[in-house]
Amino acid sequence: MELKDIKAVYFVGAGGIGMSAIARYFIKKGLVVAGYDKTPSDLTKRLETEGMLIHYEENVDEIPHECKKKESCLVIFTPAIPAEHKELTFFRENGFEIQKRAQVLGTLTKSHKGLCVAGTHGKTTTSTMCAHIMHQSHLDCNAFLGGISKNYGTNYILSDSDFVVIEADEFDRSFHWLRPWMSVITSTDPDHLDIYGTKEAYLESFRHYTELIQPGGALIIHRDLEMKENIQPDVRRYDYSLNEGDFHAENICIENGEITFDFISPIESIKGIQLGQPVPINIENGIAAMAMAQLNGCTAEELKYGMQTYGGVDRRFDFKIKTCKMVFLSDYAHHPKEIYQSAKSIRELYKDKHITAIFQPHLYTRTRDFYKDFADALSQLDEVILTEIYPARELPIEGVTSKLIYDNLKPGVKKEMIQKADVLNYIKEHDFEVLIVLGAGDLDNQVPQITKLLNSKLENS
Repeated sequence: MELKDIKAVYFVGAGGIGMSAIARYFIKKGLVVAGYDKTPSDLTKRLETEGMLIHYEENVDEIPHECKKKESCLVIFTPAIPAEHKELTFFRENGFEIQKRAQVLGTLTKSHKGLCVAGTHGKTTTSTMCAHIMHQSHLDCNAFLGGISKNYGTNYILSDSDFVVIEADEFDRSFHWLRPWMSVITSTDPDHLDIYGTKEAYLESFRHYTELIQPGGALIIHRDLEMKENIQPDVRRYDYSLNEGDFHAENICIENGEITFDFISPIESIKGIQLGQPVPINIENGIAAMAMAQLNGCTAEELKYGMQTYGGVDRRFDFKIKTCKMVFLSDYAHHPKEIYQSAKSIRELYKDKHITAIFQPHLYTRTRDFYKDFADALSQLDEVILTEIYPARELPIEGVTSKLIYDNLKPGVKKEMIQKADVLNYIKEHDFEVLIVLGAGDLDNQVPQITKLLNSKLENS
């Protein structure tokens, strides 16, 4: 089915951050957009106000009439939906065109110049940075992001530009549907081993992804990655890192809550880049984002202004309270390397403060595979509070609990295990200098209440 033939789009699993961006694309196109999700959320409520029809019961009768016409309705599903889902089964048995979200994005990369960002971690921030730089430049862009941009209050940008910025997700090999014009690869630390099985299979998946970059395009890859790319002969290759590579930073200055650096580039180096979201890890993310934008024609002034005005992403080093007495932030980090970088950044910013993390591990398999790495990363902090594991799509695994991480934290780290339901009471009863909530689960749903509670403490102190 070609895009021009589609009159209605139905989403089986409508409320995911990536799925919602695609839904918004079709809403903007004026099509009938509907779908199912397991539970209501702030995101699904916003989609409903924007014109999407969503229901929360697995029921074929709830599917709108326009979405039951197989000749004009495209069905999009997320791999997290069970194969036996009643609505998915209905569409499959009745011969509907059924695509994964990544297939739809792949179609868009064939009709636009796809600027894709792949990697175990850093891809949401880097792609959102690149989208902001491009969107405010003379080039403009479309964008499908994995997080809510604070600049735009959405995970989606629509324009008439030939460029589309896409977060390339390796889960379930989804990024193999894409045909990038250019791509950044930020990192390849093994993850999703429940899908890939081995580190070698994970790295091979990224190698294959590099083969998909279009002739004349470019690969911008972080130095020192374990993977070996396999790009076509007429694809340009650049590398980057914090201090070395074709693109890198010099004269980094971190003081008074501000970060500046010089951007070193084979095209045009730029002095005095200022980070709008001054977090140390964003120096490297910014180098990759600027490299891709610059390779496509963004000017020096556009790069400087884009970086200075970048506002961050919800749940990515997301400051909620920032005073001399107390700091509170939320971060989506859920892989050991992400936790390590997050902890390292917050330690650089607050060298002399007592830093407490509340961490909700995400997935039994990830905890089983990486519990020692999680413990090592978290041990950079002064105090670690662990809640029970967020299962997402998984069933429990015998012997796999948060205690695996707890038992491997280094001596000297203050530690405690509590239930997620007890987090608010714990915060009421304790004082904090710097507090960070970590993880990709549902503990973040309590962040507004935590913020309110901590602000009340500040007012009464």
